[in-house]
Amino acid sequence: MRRLPESSLRIAALVDVIGVPLLILTYIWKLQFSAKNSWIIFVIWVGVSFFLHCDTAKTLGWRADNLGAATREAGIAYGVMAGLLLVFGFARGAPLSVPHDLLSIHRLWNYFAFCLLQQVALNSLLNNRLMWLIRSRWASSALAGIIFAACHWPNPVLLPLTLIGGTVMAWLFARNRNIIPLAIGQAILGSIAWWAFPLAWHHHLRVGPGYY
Repeated sequence: MRRLPESSLRIAALVDVIGVPLLILTYIWKLQFSAKNSWIIFVIWVGVSFFLHCDTAKTLGWRADNLGAATREAGIAYGVMAGLLLVFGFARGAPLSVPHDLLSIHRLWNYFAFCLLQQVALNSLLNNRLMWLIRSRWASSALAGIIFAACHWPNPVLLPLTLIGGTVMAWLFARNRNIIPLAIGQAILGSIAWWAFPLAWHHHLRVGPGYY
């Protein structure tokens, strides 16, 4: 396919940055109840965007050549965040025993798959477009984190956690484009956060109307 002119690509990237978060929020707050299968719009949108921008496995973060470096950097960042969550959990007296299904292979695999989908939306699509539009790793990462947090409204636990976590994950992706260690780390952090904060605060980590 012949690459589109840069001016057209910039417009398409801006449409992605604005439109995808709005689509996700619309689905969370309304479409999942009135048009449950409308999630397919997101899949089509992402596919068309990748096609128009001539994205490759490397630009999307599906690669093995930098897996070691990406894993090491993610391990350091996630280790710090996990440590802070553990300290908070123990300080507030979180129970040492957790529900069996929280640690079940089935639940962990499903949660990892969900985190992988979030990484595709956050980094393979949104952060890639932001980095191309803004050309500043710090600014694009911060804006990606803000958008990521907004999609977790109104959960009072997830809002600050996803703001920080989303920004860090976007910054790590900008340094080493690989979403595999990011998705694994996100699944681990999410599980620790579920334990560290009272259930009455995070309501099973639900967002949108489901939080209520």
